[in-house]
Amino acid sequence: MCALPVDLSFNEISSVTDALSKVPRRGRRPLKTDSQGKYLSRSLRLDNNRITDVSNLQCVLNHFLVQPSNIGWLDLSFNKITSINPVLSELHELRVLYLHGNEIANLADVGKLARLMNLHTITLHGNPIAYMENYRSRVVFTLPHLKRMDFSAVTPQDHFLANVCGRRLKRKKQTHE
Repeated sequence: MCALPVDLSFNEISSVTDALSKVPRRGRRPLKTDSQGKYLSRSLRLDNNRITDVSNLQCVLNHFLVQPSNIGWLDLSFNKITSINPVLSELHELRVLYLHGNEIANLADVGKLARLMNLHTITLHGNPIAYMENYRSRVVFTLPHLKRMDFSAVTPQDHFLANVCGRRLKRKKQTHE
């Protein structure tokens, strides 16, 4: 992931498809493109916009990236996203996902990302779920392959607490069935 990210941040985008009409920010170094004008990048920044739903994200990835299925880094922080859309679980090469500063209120939504075996870094702080009981333990239990969460390392202690919390949640669920 050495190539520069395609940067569509701070564009007042309210729908991911609005991004299709935007031109990525230019940095000090130009983004490399192929003959069709698609970017040779595995990273996309859509942070600091007004996005509420990412259901058409694949269309945006196809529009901007040479190899959309190889996206490894996605920044959706500081938007108005209220739930984790299953479309994110289709990004099998995703390694880093920034979702902090949104409006995600259902901790169970994190389970939609469990299929992402390459995901090692996630941010979720600044969402309503971050204030729920056992937030960190529940996320680490759901995504046990994480190495970093909310800009800090996931430690062996985090894994231990996540397993304790997970067993407790399973027992509680079984008694209610």
